[in-house]
Amino acid sequence: MADREYSKHQKKVIQRYYDNREDIDKQKLAELVTTLYLATGKKRAKSWETATGVMERLKVPQSRIDHVVASDDPTVLAKVVEEIEKGKI
Repeated sequence: MADREYSKHQKKVIQRYYDNREDIDKQKLAELVTTLYLATGKKRAKSWETATGVMERLKVPQSRIDHVVASDDPTVLAKVVEEIEKGKI
């Protein structure tokens, strides 16, 4: 695969994205709580997969991730989001 050359502007945009990745992930996880309350079927399963990935990036302990996903309850995920926002996780 050929290396891609980015312009100076593009490099700054990419850098800002990665500088703010944690905040973006926190917001995404909070949005997933709402999505999970409303979703059913395949969309719900996909939302749980996404939530798992986001929690892993936010360094939530694996045992906690397993518990949250196994519960299949958006309320439990909402408590995780609350703890992340308070800095407990």
